[in-house]
Amino acid sequence: MKTLKDIKGIIFDYGGTIDTNSRHWAEVLWEKYVAHQIPVTKEAFREAYVFGERSLAKFPFIRADHNFHDVLSVKTKLQMEYLAEKGHLPLDEKRLQDDARKVADDCYAYVLDVLEKTRPVVARLAEKYKLVLVSNFYGNIHTILDDFRLSAYFADVIESSVVGVRKPDPAIYQLGVDAMGYPSSHILVVGDSFSKDMVPAKQVGCKVAWLKGEGWGGEQTDDSLPDVIVTDLEQLEEYV
Repeated sequence: MKTLKDIKGIIFDYGGTIDTNSRHWAEVLWEKYVAHQIPVTKEAFREAYVFGERSLAKFPFIRADHNFHDVLSVKTKLQMEYLAEKGHLPLDEKRLQDDARKVADDCYAYVLDVLEKTRPVVARLAEKYKLVLVSNFYGNIHTILDDFRLSAYFADVIESSVVGVRKPDPAIYQLGVDAMGYPSSHILVVGDSFSKDMVPAKQVGCKVAWLKGEGWGGEQTDDSLPDVIVTDLEQLEEYV
């Protein structure tokens, strides 16, 4: 086993890494659609998911005081409305609201379960290393971290909507390196996305640990690029 040498700090991605432990959020949501028998195809759902994410990036639906359940509620509402407008679901407002709520509730419960496993890993690593968070998020990541009892572990947080640059632009990881205060060669980046985490982090000189799991699909990857590949966040502790 290859132990990573000379690591002084760790930069974490958030979504898909700490909150789902390697599962792309589209796959988590789709699982709940299936569980609640929402009568749409996966292709239609994927279109609705992309529409929702683009809408959240473009319009101020999310407030700084929104917790993650609030975020999920907004996302699922946007998705259901899109699916109804496109004729994939009946235009039944009450049913759309009920289905959106059920999916949001289940996704929130899912994250709470995952955090019982991932939060202790973050806590243990924070005892050994300086931690910084770098995330594409909606302007409320501090509320999320407070809600999930994670804030105390991060010395700094770089949030895309605040700094004005988004992954996969390597500039957002350079901001993480600057916040860390160590040479990039002594920093490990941990994330679930090959193209948005691994590639840009390598471009700024960091070591990278790919949390490889259930991704979006269609992404070109190269297993030789990461310094470490893990499938569960707990495995990271074997290397640092």
